[in-house]
Amino acid sequence: MAHNDTNLADRSGSLLESHKSYDPRIIFFYFVLAALLLTLVAGLAYRQLTKTGEHASAERQQNQRRVLFPGPRGNIYDRTGKLLVGNNHRFAVLLHLDELKSELDRERIRIRNNYRAVDDKDIPSYRELQQISRVSLAQRYLDQVNGILKREEKINARELQRHFERQLLLPFKLVDNLDSTEYARLIEKLPVRSPLEVYASNVRSYPYGSAAAHTLGYVRADASVEAEGFPGDDLTTFKMPGTSGKDGLELRFDAQLQGEAGGRIYRVDPSGYKINPPLESRAPKQGKHLVTSLDIELQIAAEEAIGDQTGAAVAIDIRTGEVLVMASKPDFDLSKFSPKASRETVADMNERGVWTNLALNGFYPPGSTFKILTSIAGLRRGVITPDDAIVNCTGYHQVGDRVMRCDVGHGQHGNVLLREAIAQSCDIYYYKAGELMTPDFLAAEGRRFHLDRPTGIELPHEQSRMIIPDLAWKYREKGMRWVPGDTAQASIGQGFVLVSPLQMACFTASVARNEVFTQPTLVHDPKRIPPRFDPIGLTPAQRAALIEGMEGAIIRGTGKILNTNQYRIPGVTLAGKTGTAQLRVTKEGKLGTINLAWFICFAPVDKPEIAMAVMIEGDTIGEDFYGGANAGPIISTVMKKYFEKKAVPSLPQFVSPFKTE
Repeated sequence: MAHNDTNLADRSGSLLESHKSYDPRIIFFYFVLAALLLTLVAGLAYRQLTKTGEHASAERQQNQRRVLFPGPRGNIYDRTGKLLVGNNHRFAVLLHLDELKSELDRERIRIRNNYRAVDDKDIPSYRELQQISRVSLAQRYLDQVNGILKREEKINARELQRHFERQLLLPFKLVDNLDSTEYARLIEKLPVRSPLEVYASNVRSYPYGSAAAHTLGYVRADASVEAEGFPGDDLTTFKMPGTSGKDGLELRFDAQLQGEAGGRIYRVDPSGYKINPPLESRAPKQGKHLVTSLDIELQIAAEEAIGDQTGAAVAIDIRTGEVLVMASKPDFDLSKFSPKASRETVADMNERGVWTNLALNGFYPPGSTFKILTSIAGLRRGVITPDDAIVNCTGYHQVGDRVMRCDVGHGQHGNVLLREAIAQSCDIYYYKAGELMTPDFLAAEGRRFHLDRPTGIELPHEQSRMIIPDLAWKYREKGMRWVPGDTAQASIGQGFVLVSPLQMACFTASVARNEVFTQPTLVHDPKRIPPRFDPIGLTPAQRAALIEGMEGAIIRGTGKILNTNQYRIPGVTLAGKTGTAQLRVTKEGKLGTINLAWFICFAPVDKPEIAMAVMIEGDTIGEDFYGGANAGPIISTVMKKYFEKKAVPSLPQFVSPFKTE
């Protein structure tokens, strides 16, 4: 026993002694451990001290949500302050889903207990119970509304589920498009403290229905609402739908008319439900108003005069270039687009072919109205003079290897002078004038009056299909050489020549003002200094003969319908030119030619104020259809209205307090 104790003591002593000595390998691991601890401490310090901002930002993005609300669009007025486009309230019943968290939990438990009470072994999963409870609870609230409105609306389960998953912070629409009676009933009977809300959104309203529909344009729903200057760009954002312009002035001035969006920033719990009150809030603001140059009374007069026909009418203030009337028929009721057009509405519009603004993008041969340009070109070229006959009109004229006849009147005008050639619209006179001046010079004159390009008016989608042809154009576009018959046709506004009613209205205003171009505008600005362009370049005697010829067309010539008791405007002298052109079309499966009735006019002759161009399509192949008889009454209707209004003392012109640019 003593021996064993001695051995144990020896081993203990040697072990103790070995621990007192230091093993270099252990010391190395001490340093490694220390380095790891220092790295960990440094990493934690870096995360806590230098990455605090990033962590806060990540936490903010996870715990906060931003909701944007569109501002109402600005109004659109006519030049006298009459409201053309405004905003109306559209009432709907919304259910704030984010306020139903506790009720949904109770509903889910109730439904689960019901399964257990009937000993149903096939109890739905938690997710399925959640979906069932959502539909059940939403339908319960909808039934409250149904009871008040005497309706039988049902919840769309798929839409509700999608809304919960994607747009929980936005209310879910239960019932839309309430009438005023339903709105009043709900306001009276719904509890004040309820997740149900009667919500008023803004939709476009059109007091004049279809008036100026193509010019004003329409809007469509747009979910890309932005709130400039409102914080939270980095947050998950929910947007109440707004609108954006899709055509006409609504599109061209969308940035100005668009309201300033408001918004709120909420904290949300882990389930995505908001925590009130909001952290940030900004109320939406209405967009800027637009004052147009249109005169709605003249616009309506033009549209009513056109009636069920297909055509266009444009009236321009000669002094400023402001467009008073831009009518295109057939048209459409703008109110059918608010808040959106139905499939039936779109189908009807497609069938009637109403989409094109014929005043802007209807391109037609101008017929004899073009003879005013041919007269100016001939006078400037020196091939015609006011007091010399350049041809004897016997009703026929040899042009190359073709014999062309005079289609106007009896077609035998004799040794006709310029004034009577314009007044009686003698084709033979202008065939000869075209021969004498060359087609290239005539085309150059058309380009000088800007008839070869868009007008630049403030409307989207103005096309470039106008044609002022010359030799190079025909070879380039048709691969054919120019022939004498092409010159004859161009001289009377036929053949390849194509222009729009807006271009011809600008041309008429330019002739009245003795300049080569009129810049049209749809924005009313009493302080505008209109741009000026080069003078036409006629001598006083030449210009006098031209205007006297246009005045003669009204007094005794092809436009004398405006000098009859029914259409005469007392105390006002007019200068104008009629035109009848042919257009190849397919109607009801038949290919043929219809006539186009044109009339251009300005007044008063001594101090021009208003210029007009009217174009009406014939609706029957081969039917007689003439500028004076078919377009003249529309000119008279609008002109009469214009001068009647001028004779009545009026209030000062309406001026918007907002900039229009």
